[in-house]
Amino acid sequence: MDRRTEAEALLTELSRRWHLVARPTQLQPPGDWWTHWFISAGRGFGKTRAGSEWVRQLVESGDYGRIALVAPTAADARDTMVEGISGILSLNWRKEHIPKYYPSKRRVVFANGVIATTFSAEEPDRLNGPNHHAAWCDEIGIWKYAQDTWDMLMFGLRLGKRSISMITSTPKPTKIVRNLVKDRGVYYDPETGLKSNDLTGKDVIVTTGSTYENLDNLSANFRDEIIRKYKGTRLGDQELFAKLLEDVEGALWKMDLIEKSRARKHPDLVRIVVAVDPSGGGGDEQGIIVVGKGVDGEAYVIDDQSCQLSPDGWGRRAVNAYHHHKADLLVAESNYGGDMVESTIKTVDKSINFKKLHASRGKMVRAEPVAALYEQDRVHHVGAFAQLEDQMTSYVPGTLNDSPDRMDAMVWGVTELMLGYAESRVTII
Repeated sequence: MDRRTEAEALLTELSRRWHLVARPTQLQPPGDWWTHWFISAGRGFGKTRAGSEWVRQLVESGDYGRIALVAPTAADARDTMVEGISGILSLNWRKEHIPKYYPSKRRVVFANGVIATTFSAEEPDRLNGPNHHAAWCDEIGIWKYAQDTWDMLMFGLRLGKRSISMITSTPKPTKIVRNLVKDRGVYYDPETGLKSNDLTGKDVIVTTGSTYENLDNLSANFRDEIIRKYKGTRLGDQELFAKLLEDVEGALWKMDLIEKSRARKHPDLVRIVVAVDPSGGGGDEQGIIVVGKGVDGEAYVIDDQSCQLSPDGWGRRAVNAYHHHKADLLVAESNYGGDMVESTIKTVDKSINFKKLHASRGKMVRAEPVAALYEQDRVHHVGAFAQLEDQMTSYVPGTLNDSPDRMDAMVWGVTELMLGYAESRVTII
C-alpha cells in the first residue's frame, strides 16, 4: 500500500470516528437513567447528522437489532433521514455494516442484520404491532398526529435490556414537546453536566444548540436567509436559539395555536386576496399579506411581502404579489392616506381589482373573530412567517405601542375571505 492509499484509508477511517469531529452537544450524553435523548436545536445545527451517527452507533454495537425511524411524513423519512445529504446512506460505513435501502418495504437493512424501518407521523397505526430496540424521532414538533404516533411508538419500544430513543427537533411549543422537555426532561450541558440533580419522574435528557454553532458548515445563502428571516423576533428565539417559547400573557394568539394548524402546502385555492395595511408614518412597515381560500373552505396564509418602502415601492410590491399569486382582489386599509392608497395602487397598474377599506372599530373587536377561526383550526400558515407570527403572538390589546402592520393585513385578508364581509368600515387603531 503506497502512502497516498494509506492516507486515504486513514481519512476514511477517521470519517467514521464521529466523536473526533462532532461538537459535544451532538454526542450522546452519559448515564443510563434516561430513556429519551432530546436534541433541541436551531435550524442548521446538525441535528440530522447527529441522528444518523447515533444510528451508526447502535448498528455497530450489535445490541439494537430493530430501529424505528419516525418522521413527520413518509417523504421526510426518505428524503431527510435515509437519503438526505446528512442521512443514514450518506455516512461512510464499514463493509460489515453497509446499509441497503428498500423503499417499497420502508426498510434500511444493514450488512450485520440490523433493520431500520421508516414510519410517518401521518400514519400512527403503522406503529401498532412492530417492536423495536430503539427509535430516532425527527422533528417531533411538527408531527401531524404527535400524541397518537408517540403512544404507538412507545407501546412497541420494548426490546432488549434498555430500549431508548433519540429525538431531533426544533422545540415547537406543542403539547408533546412541552411534556417531554418541561415535564419529563432535565437539561444537560457537556461542560457543566446536568442542570438538576432531582431526577424524580424524569426520563428525558435534553441537550440544546443554536444555528450559530454550525455556521461554518452552512452555505452563505442559508445563513443570510435564515438569519434575516428570524433574527430579532420571538420566533427567532425558537428557530435559531432553540428556546421553548412561552406565551405572552394576554396575547390574542398563542404560538401553539399557529403551530397546530401549520401546513406544508395548500389545496387548490378558489380565491386569493392580497391585503395591504399601509403605515401610519413614523417608520412603520407596510403590511402586505397574501391569503387564499381553499376548496376545503379554509384560509391559507401563503406569503408575506411586507416592507418599509416609499408609496411607489410598496405599491409595486403589492401589485407584484397580486400578479405572482394570480390573486382576484387586492384590499387595502385606507385610514392613513385616504384616496392616496387607491391612487398608489392604480398608478402602478390600473387593471388591479381593488377594494378600499376604512376602519371604524377597535382592532381587538375586528381581530377577535379571526383569532376564533385559528382556534377552530380554519386558518393555516403555509410554512413559517417569523415576523408576522411574532406580531401575532406579541399583540396584547391595549398595550401595544407599535402598529403591527403585518398582523393587521393578515386580519384584513382573512376577514375578506372567511367572515362573509370585509367591512367597508372596520377599525384599526
